[in-house]
Amino acid sequence: MNIIFKNIKNNPVVIAIIISSLILFISSSLRHALFQSNAYDLGIFDNGIYLISQGQKPFVTFRGLHILGDHAAYILYVIALFYKIYPDVHWLFAIQAISLSLGALPTYQLSLQAGLKETQAQTFAFVYLLYPLIFNVNLFDFHPEVIALPAILYAILYARNQNFLGFILSIIIILGCKEVLSLVLISMGVWLFIFEKKPRYALVSIILGFLWFFLSTEFIIPHFSQAPPIAVGVYSFLGNSLPEITLNIILKPGLVLSKIFTLANLEYLILLLIPLIWGLWGRHLTPLICAAPILFLNLLAENPQMKNLTQQYSLAILPFLILAVIDNLAHGEGLFKPRKWMILWSLIAFFSLAKYGYFTSKYLTTLDNWQATREALSYIKTQDNVLTTDKIAPHLTHRPRLELAIQGRENLDLQPFQYVLLNQRHPGWPSSPELVIGLVKRLQNHPDFQLKYDRDDVWLFEKFYQNNDHR
Repeated sequence: MNIIFKNIKNNPVVIAIIISSLILFISSSLRHALFQSNAYDLGIFDNGIYLISQGQKPFVTFRGLHILGDHAAYILYVIALFYKIYPDVHWLFAIQAISLSLGALPTYQLSLQAGLKETQAQTFAFVYLLYPLIFNVNLFDFHPEVIALPAILYAILYARNQNFLGFILSIIIILGCKEVLSLVLISMGVWLFIFEKKPRYALVSIILGFLWFFLSTEFIIPHFSQAPPIAVGVYSFLGNSLPEITLNIILKPGLVLSKIFTLANLEYLILLLIPLIWGLWGRHLTPLICAAPILFLNLLAENPQMKNLTQQYSLAILPFLILAVIDNLAHGEGLFKPRKWMILWSLIAFFSLAKYGYFTSKYLTTLDNWQATREALSYIKTQDNVLTTDKIAPHLTHRPRLELAIQGRENLDLQPFQYVLLNQRHPGWPSSPELVIGLVKRLQNHPDFQLKYDRDDVWLFEKFYQNNDHR
């Protein structure tokens, strides 16, 4: 660590991390300002964290569950401390941008530790920052597992450096981000024991991984959600509970293999590996054992989102791809070793797979009534209950109750809401202009609501009190 911060101004890795953090923060903030963020998932986390910071029960009404019933992510309570300073969704963008970029630091340190030259270590830190998933995940709202990315790399670094306290702290951070990451710690413990010869660290990783997986999936998530973990629904073709799913993975290999050996999975693997394929060409790939549980779950899933490199599901695989490349390079393996070829390949992969083009296409689709949406939002001056559409929801999550105008809620009771804000042109997922029109007609005929704003198919209705006694 002293090597890095001895002269921070002249250290290219630190400078690159700062620049990357700024780029990612600006990108996610701009996306949000263009009304391209979503209730699922930015609105969920922003609402839950806000309620925690206000000392209220973090029950996300439009999600219909306590925030711990989602993935038992206790790290959200730590993030809520920032909201106590000032509640603003941009904290999440900043935390995500810094976390994703910060992984370059342990990448650099692990490279030096493995015996790579200073210039090689710096180059590989830049390669990490150019991995397309880093940029893409940053654009997909917010997910606490981004915090686990540098923590996983630091856990390996601390284990190799015999820093037990740092290792334990890293484990606590990882477990607090998402319950499924406990499986990563279990497999990482096996790797530490067999290949790294770190029995003490391996034992801690395995025990804490098993313990948290059991507590979170059998007690915490069911208690706060009144339902099984989300994974039960994702893998319902294998059973109706986690024990049943686990058993059928073993007893029904034919079914499992039929889900894994598909063209969609082949495409997913190619896109996942191609940015680092030059460094994965070698024999020192044992760190990939740690990524096996998450990779297996992604391949097994029928949900195409879990094989989509614009989303967070592959994030826990990346640290071990990085470690495998470092180990290959340290042993003189890999398709090529000159710095210029590493950077060139990474740039080609980034410009081919990163979704920066969304800012000139997809993210501009709402500009036709962007100003109207902004103006309508300015009329909502209280924290009373709101009914709104998916894309607007993340701008209104700092309140106890928020509901979405989506399919299945066409006949939702309007009485509990003080405001109803609808965007007919861009109703978001899963809604439609027809659904919004139906709600507008209901509101126009509702005796307790009056039209507050109407421009460019953006409608704001406010509950009208005959005695003018607003809450």
